[in-house]
Amino acid sequence: MSRYRPARLLLLVAGCLVLGLGVGLLLTADLGSDGYSTLVNGISRATDTSFGICNLGVAVVFLALAATRRVTPDVGTVVQILVVGWTVAGLLALWDTPSDLAVRVLLLVVALVVLAVGVAAYLGSNLGAGPAEAAALAWDPPVPFKWSYSILQGGGALAGWLLGASVGPGTLAVIVGLGPMVDLAAHLLRLDVHQERHEPATLDG
Repeated sequence: MSRYRPARLLLLVAGCLVLGLGVGLLLTADLGSDGYSTLVNGISRATDTSFGICNLGVAVVFLALAATRRVTPDVGTVVQILVVGWTVAGLLALWDTPSDLAVRVLLLVVALVVLAVGVAAYLGSNLGAGPAEAAALAWDPPVPFKWSYSILQGGGALAGWLLGASVGPGTLAVIVGLGPMVDLAAHLLRLDVHQERHEPATLDG
């Protein structure tokens, strides 16, 4: 149980709250969502299924794919999904998209910084990753997280767009900038975002 000491749990929850704030800012700016959300939205539109159900389905698939490369779910996976979801829902109920484009662009810039800090902090607890981050971390190595995350966000955005979801400059900003910014934030905060990998169980001895 030493892995779940209070300091790591506090970092996990704080990071998820900051991440939720970043997502709220990004969606309030209304200049395009992240690639993962674009993918979910595209599937929702194409299948005429609720966003929540599609989000759950995509999350399960991403986590299962990550598990094949020994990045397995942990308490942080559940905390990330719940805390970020509740935080975003609460903020969007309070905030409206500004009419001034300059303010929306400023919100986008701030959102990217906040997102990077939030992702770096919650992953730095090393208590498990959410679906998008787990899928990206599963390929590091050989592909560094800052690039595997960009590839995942870009692939999600492209697939979502082809399925009918809208994209915007904010989507492009997340694809190009968020991965390297998370890497930089982790370096500045002196956090290791890589999760423990677990070897498959064997029947030996």
